[in-house]
Amino acid sequence: MSGALASASATVSATSQSSAAATAQRPRLSGDFNTFLTLLTTQLQNQSPTDPLDTNQMTSQLVQFASVEQQIAMNQNLERLVGLQQVAQLTAAAPLIGQVVEVASDRLTVQGGTASLRLPAAGAASSARIVVADASGRTLTDQITRLESASSTWQWNGRDIAGRAVADGAYRVTVTGLTATGGAASAPFTVLGRATSADRTDGALNLNLGALSVGFDSLRGLGR
Repeated sequence: MSGALASASATVSATSQSSAAATAQRPRLSGDFNTFLTLLTTQLQNQSPTDPLDTNQMTSQLVQFASVEQQIAMNQNLERLVGLQQVAQLTAAAPLIGQVVEVASDRLTVQGGTASLRLPAAGAASSARIVVADASGRTLTDQITRLESASSTWQWNGRDIAGRAVADGAYRVTVTGLTATGGAASAPFTVLGRATSADRTDGALNLNLGALSVGFDSLRGLGR
């Protein structure tokens, strides 16, 4: 399952980048095409009857003309194909809706008053310091939890340091691994949340976990 998800994520990422590139290229190519056509027409209209445009030069310019035209058409067709593929991928994402998924993000999603992270197994780091902050940078919770021999789930009850419940939403989170002597160590983590919808915005596919929106390439697996 995880291999299929990784493959799908890579395909989504690649097609999104191709669509963005095609969209960016089209206005520039169209401008080049129109400018070239204007220059060629002006040149033909104003050539000297006693010294007309060289045949070889005319042929070269016509070849350039056709090349630019074909490139514009190719980019337009690529956009259409990518658009159709992304619509199909959105439909294929339907089974994820309502499921708990695991994503790479530096924000965690509070849904129904709680939020969860997937922490790594103990290694160089024997414990992890987890800090959650709101949009203004105010610390909502600052906790240290011991890492287990296998990856584990950390849950936050959605209450700030003063015991007040925070609203459902997406909050900034940092996880710092701590060694047995208190030094810093790597502690990669993922965010768990329930997928609520998927959408296509500006040529990119997004998976929404409540207020948290991530690209499909951030998907790491189904929550366990």
